[in-house]
Amino acid sequence: MVKISLNTYAQIQELNDCTLHTSMVVKNDGQNLAGFDLYGFYEESEKDLFERMISVSGVGAATARMMLSTFKPDEIRNAILTENEAMIQSIKGIGPKSAKRIILELKDKVGKPLGEHILAPTAGNTMKEEALSALVALGFNKPAGEKTLAKLLSGGSSYTVEGLIKEALKMM
Repeated sequence: MVKISLNTYAQIQELNDCTLHTSMVVKNDGQNLAGFDLYGFYEESEKDLFERMISVSGVGAATARMMLSTFKPDEIRNAILTENEAMIQSIKGIGPKSAKRIILELKDKVGKPLGEHILAPTAGNTMKEEALSALVALGFNKPAGEKTLAKLLSGGSSYTVEGLIKEALKMM
């Protein structure tokens, strides 16, 4: 059996076939191997975040899956980067100490994928800048992202930042 987050479920529920990126978590009772669980993710970035979260002391696979079921991966990354302890504490099973530990241990890891920095959205950022920042954080090069976003925005359609990112990902 493959365990999935609600985020992954939402993305695959209408599909007949799909490929999941998996992570095997070995359970240990202290001295002996006690078994393993297999976790599946629709997106590689969600799997990566899951694996980073379970590397934090005191955060197990069930808690990491609960985090990914409560918030989207980008929301979790943003909460970590902006040190939003309240948001992280709102997740079932995470208290103040765990929230602080997650932020402390992951802030540098989730903010620098592929050598780039994720820019937390600010009031001064335009929708295009926020979308470009997200694309760069996902590993796309900046010039290609700028070109794709310019093409989308020149079409006259109205987008939210999230919608703009989704359309850009489809084109890239």
